[in-house]
Amino acid sequence: MPSRPAGLAPRISGARRRPSRARSRLRRVLLGGLLAILLGPTVLLLIYRFLPVPITPLMVIRLAEGEGLRRQWVSLDAVAPVLPQAVVAAEDNRFCEHAGFDWQELGGQIDALLAGERARGASTITMQTAKNLFLWPGRDFVRKALEAWLTPQIELLWPKRRIVEVYLNVAELGPGIYGAEAAAQTHFGKPASALTRQEAALLAAILPNPRAWSPGRPTSYLQGRARTIRTRIDQLGPMLECVRPA
Repeated sequence: MPSRPAGLAPRISGARRRPSRARSRLRRVLLGGLLAILLGPTVLLLIYRFLPVPITPLMVIRLAEGEGLRRQWVSLDAVAPVLPQAVVAAEDNRFCEHAGFDWQELGGQIDALLAGERARGASTITMQTAKNLFLWPGRDFVRKALEAWLTPQIELLWPKRRIVEVYLNVAELGPGIYGAEAAAQTHFGKPASALTRQEAALLAAILPNPRAWSPGRPTSYLQGRARTIRTRIDQLGPMLECVRPA
C-alpha cells in the first residue's frame, strides 16, 4: 500500500464535509430566526410609536375564520376623554403609576390563589397591548413569555398616552369590530368623540368578553359593571392624570 507523503494531512471526504456545512447553515438560520423574533417587534414598536398599526395577528385570525374587519384609526384626541379613563378604571387602575407590570395586583392574585380563591388575573393595559399587537389569543406559556418580553419595551419606547391610543385602536370590541371608532359607530351610531360617560363605561365593561357582550344591548350584569366603572373613575381622580388631555 503506497504511503502518504510526509507533512500532508489525510483527506476528508466530501461526504464528511457536507454535514458539517449543513449544520453550520442550520445554526445560522436558527440564530437569525431567533434574532428576528426577539428584535423584529422592537423595530415595529419604534415605527408604531408614530404610525398607525395596519393590522394585528388577531385580526388576521378572525378574517381566516370568516369574520369581517371593521376598524378606523383615530388619534386619542378624537376620542371622548372619558373613554380612556373608563378603560383604565375597568382594566388597570394603576396604569399611570406602574412600568408595565402591576406587581401590587400580581401579589394580591398570588395571595388569593394560595388562599384557595379564584384569581382574577393581573394583566395590565400595556400587557394587553403587547398581546394585541404581536401575539395570539390563549394563555399558553410561550405567549405569556413573549408578552413579558414585549411589555417593558412598550413602556420604554412609548409614552402612556400612546399606549392607550394604540390599545383603543386595536382592541377587539365585538365580532369583527376593532377599536373605539368602529365600536362607537357600530354600537351607538356616533363617532368615538361623541361618546357619553355611560356609553364609554359600557364599552370598557365588555373588554373582558367582547364577543359575548354587546354595549348596545346591555344585560343587567353589564349595566352593573358600567355603574361600577363610572364610580371608579371618580374614585381614581389623579390616578388618571396620564390619560387626560394635555
